[in-house]
Amino acid sequence: MSIAIIDYGAGNLRSVEKAIAKLGFSPEITRDRTTIRNAKGIILPGVGSFDPAISELRSLGLESAIEEALAVGKPFLGICLGLQHLFESSEEGKLGGLGILKGKVVRFALSAQPELSVPHMGWNRLIVKRRSPILAGIEDGSMVYFAHTYHVQPKDDIIISTTTDYGYDFASSVWKDNLFGIQFHPEKSGEVGLAILKNFGGLCK
Repeated sequence: MSIAIIDYGAGNLRSVEKAIAKLGFSPEITRDRTTIRNAKGIILPGVGSFDPAISELRSLGLESAIEEALAVGKPFLGICLGLQHLFESSEEGKLGGLGILKGKVVRFALSAQPELSVPHMGWNRLIVKRRSPILAGIEDGSMVYFAHTYHVQPKDDIIISTTTDYGYDFASSVWKDNLFGIQFHPEKSGEVGLAILKNFGGLCK
């Protein structure tokens, strides 16, 4: 039961791979389009800057593989920058995102709250708005680990699954059909993060 972890030079790949394997699933780090198409589930991780990462993803020809996988209903999980790439644009760069989800990525606007530093790094709470399948058994207010300067701003609030308060409420995870996106790092979020990844793996059948 293979779960493809997309390698486009912008991910914390090994940590995600080890977490998925620890849970009893079969992860495969890959940039091969056929492998991605044949996988039971797909994870798009990501750390770094928006433009270089989306440019590399496109240069590898992976955009169409992602679109095809989503179209046939395969479970898909975007993590951190991988979540941001699913949207139309980002204030971090000039290139367009994948545009699979409507909305944009914006920088934290915290000038009126100098006590809060950017990037947002460390543990913070998830406030559940819509309980997606990957949040099954996750308590409202659970703590997870963040490391980001930008956050998504969906055009349609209905896709927001959780919010988190960092100066103001921002969308910390989204859900639309078979697509899940999380701004935090589950592989660094202890038992809560592992439970979320286990829930995702359970969908990949």
